[in-house]
Formats: sequence, C-alpha cells, structure tokens
Amino acid sequence: MTTMIDVPEARLREALTASLAVERWVDDVAARAPFASLDALLDAARAAGDPLSGAEVDEALAHHPRIGERPTGEGAAQAFSRREQASADADDPALARAVAEGNAAYEERFGRVFLIRAAGRSRAEILAELRRRLTLDDETERQVAGEQLVEIALLRLAATFGRGAA
Repeated sequence: MTTMIDVPEARLREALTASLAVERWVDDVAARAPFASLDALLDAARAAGDPLSGAEVDEALAHHPRIGERPTGEGAAQAFSRREQASADADDPALARAVAEGNAAYEERFGRVFLIRAAGRSRAEILAELRRRLTLDDETERQVAGEQLVEIALLRLAATFGRGAA
C-alpha cells in the first residue's frame, strides 16, 4: 500500500533541510508537495538534486561532520549522522587514524570536508573510497560529492517518511 505524504509545509521543509541543507533543493522539492507516495517524494528529491552546483555542494557540506568525528548538537541532521557513521569497525584505532589522515589529505587537496554515504559501509570501505577519490580531478570529485549528498538525502527521507520510519 502506498501512503500519501501530505504534511504541513513547515514539517516537510524541516525534514528536507535535515536531509540536505541546500535552500534551492528544499524549495524545489517542497514546491512539488503533496506527494502521492514515498517513491514520488524520492523521485522529486532525486530530480531536484541532479546535479547539485558546486556552491550547493559547499552549502550542504557546511552541515556535515567529518567522517569519523561525532557531530555536535542535537538536531535531526546530527542524529542522522550519528546513526549513519555507526559501523562494526568504527572504534578500530588504526582505521580511525587512517581515516583522520585521509580526511586531512582530502581537505588539503580539495579544500572541503570529505563526504560519503556512510550508512551501510564499514570504515575500511570508506577509507578505500576516500583514497580512490583523492586521485580524482576537482570537477569529477565535486560531482561525486554531490551525488553522495543526494544519496544521503534519499536515505534520510526514506527513514523519515517511509522505509525505516520509526
């Protein structure tokens, strides 16, 4: 059974912002409400993020903690980050050190925080992807970061409004 997603605009915008803090994206998705189903919401969210501009990637990254660091604050976005970064090997000191070193190298190379959909990935997988992405050119890496932001947003929306909702 599909369930219509018809919530007050303020609640929708709050959920959208917690999923991807890009003002233009939030406006574009919210303008399509109400949604006939979770899939309709996810389709609208995907389309609005295809692609994110470089400035929008930077706007969104301002709200994401580094991989391996605990987010500060108590909002919905921080709660999502805490859950998404949990993995069986999250407390491995050698991996934590390698991720921290990779984060520093990434920030030096690209001038922004490394971003990846952490949900469902081990720290070892994240580290391997971080190292791979360090070899990319600036424009390709910005595009990959944008795609990862949209993937994260879709997972967060599914958790909020449907699959995985508490």
